[in-house]
Amino acid sequence: MKFETLNNLLNDESGATAIEYGLIAALVSVAAIAALTAMGTSLNAMFTAVSTALTSAVTPG
Repeated sequence: MKFETLNNLLNDESGATAIEYGLIAALVSVAAIAALTAMGTSLNAMFTAVSTALTSAVTPG
């Protein structure tokens, strides 16, 4: 009886599947953070350029 229980535990792969899903979620999160960081930097530069252009257009010269 004990050997059957031990054998069932060794053959159970449901934990491995959960770990795989966790690793996939972590990889997707890292990719999303990297993409959003890169996009944020370019958006910041674009909004700074627009703000500078608007400020110089409003300022009498």
